[in-house]
Amino acid sequence: MTERLVVIGGDAAGMSAASQARRRRGADDLAIVAFERGQHVSYSACGIPYLVAGDVTDPDDLVARHPAEFRERQRIDLRLGSEVTSIDTDRREVLVRAGDREYREPFDQLVIATGGAPRRPEVPGAVSLGIHGVQTLEDGIRLLGYLDRHGPRRAVVVGGGYIGLEMAEAMLRRGLEVTLVDAAEQPMRTLDPDMGALVADALREEGVNLRLGETLRGFASTGGRVAAVHTSAGEIPADLVILGLGTRPDSDLARAAGIEIGETGGIRVDRRMRTSVDGIWAAGDCVETFHLVSQRPVAIALGTHANKQGRAVGINIGGGYATFPGVVGTAVSKLCAHEVARTGLSTAEAEAAGFDPFSVVTESTTRAGYYPDARKIKTKIIAERTSGRLLGAQIVGREGAAKRIDALAVALWHGMTVEEMTSLDLSYAPPFAPVWDPILIAARKAAEALAARSVG
Repeated sequence: MTERLVVIGGDAAGMSAASQARRRRGADDLAIVAFERGQHVSYSACGIPYLVAGDVTDPDDLVARHPAEFRERQRIDLRLGSEVTSIDTDRREVLVRAGDREYREPFDQLVIATGGAPRRPEVPGAVSLGIHGVQTLEDGIRLLGYLDRHGPRRAVVVGGGYIGLEMAEAMLRRGLEVTLVDAAEQPMRTLDPDMGALVADALREEGVNLRLGETLRGFASTGGRVAAVHTSAGEIPADLVILGLGTRPDSDLARAAGIEIGETGGIRVDRRMRTSVDGIWAAGDCVETFHLVSQRPVAIALGTHANKQGRAVGINIGGGYATFPGVVGTAVSKLCAHEVARTGLSTAEAEAAGFDPFSVVTESTTRAGYYPDARKIKTKIIAERTSGRLLGAQIVGREGAAKRIDALAVALWHGMTVEEMTSLDLSYAPPFAPVWDPILIAARKAAEALAARSVG
């Protein structure tokens, strides 16, 4: 008898799960139906800011695999414009709305990959024309259309996280006057305040009017179109507003079905990505995952995690065995020539997790100092005071800075101490690094600081 797999969500996690399951089980053994409420699947949401900026010229370039490939090559019944509105775990079926039609679809196994829900401000005027989020490819295409039709001159970006930075750059690249508003005293709240201050300096250097410590109060409109942003400090004229307030796990569908939700608001899963209901799996931005450093649950929205989690689900459904062990919280972003990266825990997060952290900040260059275009890079290492174990790291610099965070993420993954890191065999050539790589300099300074405390 043919088993029936239903997948809710057609992006990274959902289609990775469907594809892996199909590779391991034939169509006679497993029928796969995937529902996507939008019109695009398997695309890079992280590429949307670069589509808006003009680095990517065609929205289709962000699509990794088109619907026809899933349908024809992998025999996956992919249904676009179809939203699952409820899950019945007892009857083993989902309720689907497609246009004016509503119907039920049975399942033997179910994958929930509903992604993240954008945080939207509940303030007056929030439905005015010209206020855009950038979560989906449809969002990016609509924003491009608005820019082309209306030719705005003044953009206000609300939110100073990764998306806020990237969209601020996109607007600068398109020649708009850009103001960035954030309720925090520094942008990039995932960084320590001293490193966030470097990001603030970079924003100002690139020409962004930075309004920090200001709370969004609402939007004013003219003729139904946004004309100004109201904050706790006054009014900011705007022809266009971009919301970069982050996302939360879109777990509402699972919650309503009685599936267990974790403390972060994400769907609770085990290492194999199984939910609390037998035969129901979850993956991607909608789930709660495990932070390997803090040993606590977290909800982190990244396509890298979504793809890995979806792959694990598909392998398990296909009869194999796969796990997703957790994350260390690695992320990178950029603003024009400036690059920002972090991994592990910030100082505040380390303290909240019960560690006794200390930190060092070093300044170096991305290449040998004498080599052309060597750029400054600041590296911060956060370590445990008692053991010297690496807990986190942050980097702010220019070209060649951010990807160094990967070496630090590997060190975190394997629980290395800063003393052990000083002997890392990192590559060297003048076009790529000084003799002492910035990572080695930071690790050595941290190890020396730890040794001095021990002697003292």
